[in-house]
Amino acid sequence: MKFTTSQEFMAELLGTMVLILFGVGVVAMVVLFGSSPAIPGEVVKGGYTNITLGWGFAVLMGIFISGTISGAHLNPAVTIALAATGRFPWSKVGHYIAGQMVGAFLGAALVYAVYHAKWVGVDPGLASTAGVFSTFPAVPGFWPGFIDQVVGTALLMALILAIGDKLNNPLGANWGGLAVAFVVMAIGMSFGGMHGYAINPARDLGPRLFSALAGFKNTGFADGVWLVPVIGPIVGAIVGAFIYDTFIGKPLLRAGEAHQGVQGVDPEYNVNR
Repeated sequence: MKFTTSQEFMAELLGTMVLILFGVGVVAMVVLFGSSPAIPGEVVKGGYTNITLGWGFAVLMGIFISGTISGAHLNPAVTIALAATGRFPWSKVGHYIAGQMVGAFLGAALVYAVYHAKWVGVDPGLASTAGVFSTFPAVPGFWPGFIDQVVGTALLMALILAIGDKLNNPLGANWGGLAVAFVVMAIGMSFGGMHGYAINPARDLGPRLFSALAGFKNTGFADGVWLVPVIGPIVGAIVGAFIYDTFIGKPLLRAGEAHQGVQGVDPEYNVNR
């Protein structure tokens, strides 16, 4: 099937909007519905566990919405890495990223609209809840968060390629969306503390732009915090893609060309066993 530029743009927009609605929505649930004053040790709406699960399911729902038309990149870092490794035409990168950014912005705006009545009661000055929309570092400085984002997004990208590689995972198409959701959950559980595991420039920058325009304070633009979850994921995705291709993808391809029919190499062989 072939689709137009506008159809691909809208698929990425809607898929990313759904991603942000569920992802930012679950953070809003945890942040806005705690006791006031706070109760030490209180776990609100499942706490961080709900956040990691919510973001994983958010990715899955975004894939369901846009997967057939656009491939459900939902992430500029993924789009750029796919183009850098020759899997995706550079001519489409612009409208894919534009769709992702607009979708992320709109998703954040809708979450704020849904929770506005509660928000004005919890944080009427919008002084302390910008973190609902975007990520912030646990340790000051550029490099700790940058390293975290590179590692996290390299894992994401390499595993996306592993899941989708028919030579490595013959049945991946049947459960690939769920597998990618599990990857995002795992990254959140294992690497979420240092910089909120944005691992996606649109996921972070789109909602951050909305929060700034909506009047939230301390949005991370004044001190350069916003740069880390934009630059780090792009670098990490490219690194992860090239690592996968160099050490897994290309060896599998060469082996498949040399030994058709050997179990674990030729996907058709495994499928028909």
